[in-house]
Amino acid sequence: MTIAEERIERLASLAREAAAECHDRRAREYVRLARRLAERNRVSLPEQFKRFTCSDCDSYLRPGKNARVRLQEGHVVLTCDCGAQKRHPYE
Repeated sequence: MTIAEERIERLASLAREAAAECHDRRAREYVRLARRLAERNRVSLPEQFKRFTCSDCDSYLRPGKNARVRLQEGHVVLTCDCGAQKRHPYE
């Protein structure tokens, strides 16, 4: 594991903790830093991190708090407060 991947993992956990404590601005900044770091070092983001971040407003999605979760035929739809939607197949 490279230094960039370790830092991205750390930023992901910090974003999750900040979102749990309702520090939305701080969580958004951690998400932005992790994305910039991944782009700069050509490293992919962890799947769990991609799944729970909004690609439009960079917020960390917490179902029931700032995201709505709906089940449709064969996939889960996560809708952020900004209106962006993410679709993931059932696992």
